[in-house]
Amino acid sequence: MTRSGAGRHVARVSLVALGICSGFAGCTGSLFQSKAVPPSVYLLSAKLTTASPAPAGPLGVAQPTEAPGAEVPPAGSLRAEAPPVVPADLAVLRPRIRAGLESDRIAVLFPDRHLEYLADARWSGPLEAVVQDLALQAFDTGAHLRNVSADSSAFASGYWVEIEVADFQAEYPSAGAAPTIHVHLLVRVGAAGDRHVLASFGASARETASDNRVTAIVAAYERAADAALAQIVAATSRTLIDNLEHR
Repeated sequence: MTRSGAGRHVARVSLVALGICSGFAGCTGSLFQSKAVPPSVYLLSAKLTTASPAPAGPLGVAQPTEAPGAEVPPAGSLRAEAPPVVPADLAVLRPRIRAGLESDRIAVLFPDRHLEYLADARWSGPLEAVVQDLALQAFDTGAHLRNVSADSSAFASGYWVEIEVADFQAEYPSAGAAPTIHVHLLVRVGAAGDRHVLASFGASARETASDNRVTAIVAAYERAADAALAQIVAATSRTLIDNLEHR
């Protein structure tokens, strides 16, 4: 090839490269810009308001303070006292998640057992992280334990609780109907020193969404999770109190 021919070849290659780059809007254009609507992210929070069963005997459960026949103080003179603290440290282990639910996607189940996910909607994190965070909140506000922590300090704590998520999905009875949220959790409570399992039990709740809309479905998820966690907090508290009393 002559020098002039080589020059024309280089020029053509440069023009082609220039055309490719201009087609990519400076090589960083529309091909790399997704037009998909980003998913809405939903954060669940535990809203337990019912205290766990009070401990008995030497652990200091609130006992009636009035003797039989004692005069009742006038209205407004009584002050609510904080529930006694159970002298136990509890670690909430990372939950185990049933196959198909182990992501940040919001699961829905149809009558033919076909599993799908809500479009353009996500939890604030993977389901195991969401459930662990909810459990920590629930125990912190409802169990009145000395200390509640994540599994990073499991062996430093006196006790541990492990949750397995068997069901955490919106179940549709028929097309177009509002779904019912089904939360089913399997729980083990144990002593950290020897990893001995003190109790195993299940907690279940169902809540029907007020409408077939994402916000209504998420609200029903939160109610169902709260109901199941309340069962777990109560049963775990009883287990720890019984173990402390019989040591």
